[in-house]
Amino acid sequence: MVHFYGLLTLQREPVPLKSISVSVSIYEFVADVSATLNYENEEKVPLEAVFLFPMDEDSAVYSFEALVDGKKIVAELQDKMKARTNYEKAISQGHQAFLLEEDSSSRDVFSCNVGNLQPGSKAAVTLKYVQELPLETDGALRFVLPAVLNPRYQFSGSSKDSCLNVKTPIIPVEDLPYTLSMVATIDSKHGIEKVQSNCPLSPTEYLGEDKTSAQVSLAAGHKFDRDVELLIYYSEVHTPSVVLEMGMPKMKPGHLMRDPSAMVSFYPNIPEDQPSNTCGEFVFLMDRSGSMQSPMSSQDTSQLRIQAAKETLILLLKSLPMGCYFNIYGFGSSYEAYFPKSVKYTQQTMEEALGRVKLMQADLGGTEILAPLQNIYRGPSIPGHPLQLFVFTDGEVTDTFSVIKEVRINRQKHRCFSFGIGEGASTSLIKGIARASGGTSEFITGKDRMQSKALRTLKRSLQPVVEDVSLSWHLPSGLSAKMLSPEQTVIFRGQRLIIYAQLTGRMPAAETTGKVCLKYTLQGKTFEDKVTFPVQPKPDVNFTIHRLAAKSLLQTKDMGLRDTPASDKKDALNLSLESGIISSFTAFIAINKELNKPVQGPLAHRDIPRPMLLRASAPLKIRCQSGLGKLKACSYSYDKPWMSLEKLPCLLEKTHSSTHRTNLETYHAGFGENHLVQLIYHQNANGSWDLNEDLAKVLGVSLEEITAAHPAELVDSSGWATILAVIWLHGNGKDLKCEWELLERKAMAWMRVHAGRSTILRPVSFPFPGLAEGYHKRVPLSPVSTILLY
Repeated sequence: MVHFYGLLTLQREPVPLKSISVSVSIYEFVADVSATLNYENEEKVPLEAVFLFPMDEDSAVYSFEALVDGKKIVAELQDKMKARTNYEKAISQGHQAFLLEEDSSSRDVFSCNVGNLQPGSKAAVTLKYVQELPLETDGALRFVLPAVLNPRYQFSGSSKDSCLNVKTPIIPVEDLPYTLSMVATIDSKHGIEKVQSNCPLSPTEYLGEDKTSAQVSLAAGHKFDRDVELLIYYSEVHTPSVVLEMGMPKMKPGHLMRDPSAMVSFYPNIPEDQPSNTCGEFVFLMDRSGSMQSPMSSQDTSQLRIQAAKETLILLLKSLPMGCYFNIYGFGSSYEAYFPKSVKYTQQTMEEALGRVKLMQADLGGTEILAPLQNIYRGPSIPGHPLQLFVFTDGEVTDTFSVIKEVRINRQKHRCFSFGIGEGASTSLIKGIARASGGTSEFITGKDRMQSKALRTLKRSLQPVVEDVSLSWHLPSGLSAKMLSPEQTVIFRGQRLIIYAQLTGRMPAAETTGKVCLKYTLQGKTFEDKVTFPVQPKPDVNFTIHRLAAKSLLQTKDMGLRDTPASDKKDALNLSLESGIISSFTAFIAINKELNKPVQGPLAHRDIPRPMLLRASAPLKIRCQSGLGKLKACSYSYDKPWMSLEKLPCLLEKTHSSTHRTNLETYHAGFGENHLVQLIYHQNANGSWDLNEDLAKVLGVSLEEITAAHPAELVDSSGWATILAVIWLHGNGKDLKCEWELLERKAMAWMRVHAGRSTILRPVSFPFPGLAEGYHKRVPLSPVSTILLY
C-alpha cells in the first residue's frame, strides 16, 4: 500500500468502474452530452459502488438510465428525500437500484450510486445533459469536460449531508483503474475554421466539403490530470440569432414544457470608451490557502498559483486610476486585510501594498471565503466610488451556496468579478458569485495567464455602465412572448447575451417572421440591436432549449437545500420536476425490480477512487537574459509643438542571444528574474517612472548612458525615463500588451499633463559608441502608443 501525506491509497479490491465514455454533440453554441459509466463486479459478493464526479454548474442534467446485462432501466426524477428513501428500500428488498444526485453544497459535483451490483454483472449507467458554451475573447466557443475533482476544504460549518464528506479514496493518476474516451461532433451553418484542445486529439475530420460539420476524438490514454477543453472557432460567431423549439402541447396550460420556447443570442456592439479616471472602490480578495502553492497546471514547469497571483496583483495595482480607492484581502482558514478600510490610491498607499504583495505566501491554511466577504460588505460605502470586487480562488470550498447567497444579498452595492484558478476549480462557486452580482467569471487553466484575464476584466470594470437594458418583441397577431431569463441589468463590452422566452397564443398557420430588439443606453446615447427570424418552431426530441431555459430559471431560485428561501423552494422543486432537470431538491432513481434476490448480509461498499494530481513543489527556474540592448545613436528634428512616439527614430535596439526570450511567456521564480514584472513594479502610481539604477538595470544599460542621452532641455528626468520605459514595453512585451495596456495609458496621460504646452523639440544627438555585437533589430512602435509633448 502506498501513502502520500496520508491521503493517497491504493485499493486492494478490484474497482467496479472500468471506463467512462463520452459523446458530445455541439450545434452552434449548445452542447448535448451523453456520458456512460461502465461498471463490472469482479468480486464474489454483491456491491454498492459510489462514484463522485465533477460537472460544469451550467449543465442541465435531463436523463439518467442504466443498461444491466442487456436490460434497459430508465430513471425517474423525484423529490430528493423521497428518492433516497426509495433507493434504500429497494436495496433492502434485494432490488438493483441506481441513484444520481447533485451535491447538497455545490451544483458542480454529482454522486452516482449503483446498488446491488451482482457478482459477474455488468452495468452501463448513462446520464445526459445540455449546456450553453461560453464565448472567449478571441471568438472561440469553449467546451469543458470536467475530469478533475479536487478535494473540497471542509470547515466547521460544512453540510453534513454533502456527498463530499464521503471518504473517497484518492490515488495517483498513473494508478487510476478506469479510462476516459470522448468523441465530439460539431455542426455550424457558419462553417468550422478549427478545433483546438489542451489534450491530444485525433486529427479533425470534416464531414462535408463546406466544413459545416466536423468530428474529433480524445487520443487514447488520456490521464485524469486535467479537464478536457475544446476551443471551437466558427467563421461567424457574433451574428445574432433566434431559435424556436416546439413544446409539448399535451401538457397542462402554464407548464414550462407546453408552449414553444425561444433562445435569443445577441452580441451587442458596445463601443469602447476611455475609462474613468477617479471612480471606483477596488477590492482584491486573494486565495492564500495551501493549495495555492500548487502549479497553475499539471506541468511541472508551470508557474505556481501564488506566484501568478502576486504578479497579477502588481499589474492590477499599477493599472488602477488615480483618485480611486482600493484594498487587498488574503484569505484561507483566516483572513487579513492590507488596510483597515479601503484607502485612496496614492504613491504612498500603492508602495505599502506592493511591499506586502511581494512577501505574500500561500500560508493561511484552508479555504474559507465567507468571513472576509462579510467583512467587506460591512464596510461603509464610499460616495461616488461603487464597489468592484475581484475574487481569485482555486475554489476548493464546500459552503458554495452560502457564499453565493451572501453575494446575492449585497448585489445592489457592488459587482463581483471572479477567477477560478487551476484544474478542478468549482464552477458553481466561480460562476455563481459573478452571476449573483452582475459581474463576469473567468477560468485560468493550462497555459492561460492569470495576469491577462485579470487585466482584461479590470479594463471591463472601468468602462462606463450600460443602462436601461430592455428587450422588445414584435410578433404576429395573437402571439406573445413571456420572458424566462432573469432581467439583464448589466452588459459588458465583448459579452454575449443568451435570453430565453416562452411563446404563448396562437401560432400562425402560414410562414411569417418576427423580430426582437435589444436596446440599451451608454453615456446618454441609445443603441439598438435587432434580429428578424421565422416564426416556425422546430422539433427537438431532447427539448434542448426548454431545458436550458429551465436551468436558467433554476439558477436564480435554487440556492441549495439549506440556503434557498422558503418562498422559492416549492417553485424550484416544481420547476425541476416539470422540466426533468435535476436540482438540489431532486434526484434521479432507477430500480430494477426484476432482480429480486434475497440479500445475504450487508452489501460490500466500494467508493470509486479519484485521481490526485501530484504537484511539484517548485517550478523549473529559467533565467531570462537582459531584455534590452543599447541606446542607439541617432538624431531627430521637429518644428511642431508636439511629438509622438511612432515618429521618434528608434532609440532602443535589442541584442539577441540564443538564450534570450522576447515573448516573455517564460515563467520565473521571482520578480527579479522577470524583466516585465520588474519594470512594472517600479512604475509610480501616477503612471511615470523615475530615472534611477532600478530602471537602468531592467533596460539593460547603465544609468550613465541613459543620463548622457537625456535631452534635458526638452523633458525632465522622469519624462525621459517614462519614454524609455514605454518604448521598452513595446519592444519587449508586445505579446503581452493586454497586461500593460492600462498602465501605459496612465503613462500617456501623465506625459500629456507633465510636459507642459511650451516645449518645442530641437535636433538632439545620442552618441553611444560600442554597441553590443550580434543581431540587432529595431523595436517596433505601435501607433496606439503615442505620447504628446505639448
